[in-house]
Amino acid sequence: MDHSYLASNWNAVRDSVAQACRDAGREPSEVTILPVSKTFGADVVQAAAALGLRRFGENRVQEVREKAPLLADLGLAWVIIGPLQTNKAKDVARLAHEVQTLDRLALAEALHHRLQIEGRTLDVLVQVKTSPEESKHGLAPEALAPLLAELRRFDTLHVRGLMTIATHTDDAIEVRRCFRQLRELRDAMVADGYDLPRLSMGMSGDFALAIAEGATEVRIGSAIFGARPAAPAG
Repeated sequence: MDHSYLASNWNAVRDSVAQACRDAGREPSEVTILPVSKTFGADVVQAAAALGLRRFGENRVQEVREKAPLLADLGLAWVIIGPLQTNKAKDVARLAHEVQTLDRLALAEALHHRLQIEGRTLDVLVQVKTSPEESKHGLAPEALAPLLAELRRFDTLHVRGLMTIATHTDDAIEVRRCFRQLRELRDAMVADGYDLPRLSMGMSGDFALAIAEGATEVRIGSAIFGARPAAPAG
């Protein structure tokens, strides 16, 4: 299958992110792009890896379990960006390099237990719910400080920052409010002594607003990979 479109899409996304940084008075080097390969096959990821991409975001652990063995020789890093059940901790501890959706103590305990067995550590971001939509996942903002305090107990989990998903709306003011809330929460936690350099926020449709509010990483899927195939059932 011809994947030549990936190169032009990737270059266009990099240019757009760089321009959004300049528009926000920031350096393009301050913002990382996480390509989101969820629902795309191993052949597409392999073609993207040929362009130099090495980190890929996935919503479902099952997809990582299917793709990782097929691409094991490429040295890829798999990043979990979807809601995570505790019964998936075993596979995450074995295959993932990062989880951006840590949102509760029970999940941290399950990951810590499995990581100890695997002899590994894991970078994590705490997902905070800044949108009023019921469909959005994440920790309540007021619960962030207590969870961060608890996470200090787990030496297998390296907390690097925070993640959020903004309200799905065309209202730029509301979208920016979500991103600004996460940044302000991060700043408050830093003032309390936590080291949280990373803010993962913004996707294909709203990354410019996220960058304007301080994102250090944007999660881009369709703008790189194109229209998504139907997600597998289950």
